Amino acid sequence: MFVTTQWSAVLAAGCSDTTHARTALEQLCRQYWHPLYAYVRRAGYSREEAEDLTQEFFARLLGQNTLGKADPARGRFRSFLLASLKNFLANEWDKARARKRGGGAQLLPLEFDTAETRCAQPVAPGDTPDRAFDRQWALTLLDVVLDRLRKEYADSGRDGLFLILKDTLAGGRAEIPYRELGARAGLSEGAVKVAAHRLRKRYRELLREEIANTVAQPEEAQEELRHLFSALGG
Repeated sequence: MFVTTQWSAVLAAGCSDTTHARTALEQLCRQYWHPLYAYVRRAGYSREEAEDLTQEFFARLLGQNTLGKADPARGRFRSFLLASLKNFLANEWDKARARKRGGGAQLLPLEFDTAETRCAQPVAPGDTPDRAFDRQWALTLLDVVLDRLRKEYADSGRDGLFLILKDTLAGGRAEIPYRELGARAGLSEGAVKVAAHRLRKRYRELLREEIANTVAQPEEAQEELRHLFSALGG
């Protein structure tokens, strides 16, 4: 099943630029644009410049034959996207600044207010645009996984249970007030422990799936996961 994941589908298409691969690429871009905006802002561009640059970058990425430029040897969608952005900033900023936002191409619906809020945090000593990118990539990945998990529970009529148990995904298990959560959910303490265990198990499964969607080979998934958790801790 690994060969059907989003980024592997894009790489498999290569220069053929199939509709399926372009759809997969656009979906990945919609999910993982926050880190690019964070990179541009940390690189010293103003909010208005960062908004223009991010939209122009995606307009060109999705409007040109970029699939053939994706190197399977590089593996990760994260690496391809960041390298493409750096090249764009180095070579195309003057041209982009002289054009209207998006250059007449269809724009992705990007919520820049949300992105700006996420970027508005104290800059740690030695923080770099690359570190900001990796940190925001990791946070975005976790957000995508949480949204998928929330939707699964809502689709099965268990959205209330998800809201009660979602905080059990973070922190030490010894600190989880299972009795209190059980009372809120109308479950026994034992039953709520089982429900929380299932929630965490499904969260880990979705996390692995989402990681797989952004790498080219299955053996890269675990390494990518370690890298991103390291970025969160750095």
